[in-house]
Amino acid sequence: MKTILLGVSGSISAYKAADITSRLGKLGYVVEVIMTVNSTKFITPLTLQALSKNPVHTEVMEEIYPEQINHIELAKRADLFLVAPASANIIGKLANGIADDMLSTVAMALKEEVPKLIAPAMNTYMYQNPIMQKNLNTLKEVGYQEIEPREALLACGDFGRGALADVDEIVNEVNRILSHS
Repeated sequence: MKTILLGVSGSISAYKAADITSRLGKLGYVVEVIMTVNSTKFITPLTLQALSKNPVHTEVMEEIYPEQINHIELAKRADLFLVAPASANIIGKLANGIADDMLSTVAMALKEEVPKLIAPAMNTYMYQNPIMQKNLNTLKEVGYQEIEPREALLACGDFGRGALADVDEIVNEVNRILSHS
């Protein structure tokens, strides 16, 4: 069985991680969920634990098994790394090599050959911001693939590009990549 590391960051669309986790599990993948602290304010780790049948990882200094360094072991098990939803904050951290939470630390420990997908979700103006676009381009230069956000009425009331890609699109892209590896 192939292992997917699903990173969930602080976005209103974090609740969609439940559907992503469930659907990937039903396709036969092992899903290990890594949540930022802010994402836990939108959806509980218990929800994703119940759906993934695995512990949810939120704290870089919490070692489940004392003989292992958790963030390194997670990175070693990864057949694919997916961040969905990816907030402006986590995209900025990943693009600039900041490793100050569980999700960004695991990302830094991944082997170069592991496929890395990022599905942004944020306000239209945040997504269009030149710094955000620079960060996305930096990630693409080092091997990340973007699953582009869709245009929709956003939680803030603005209309435009920034809504998390459809769950079908995300799951299909993961399945496409893993079925060819």
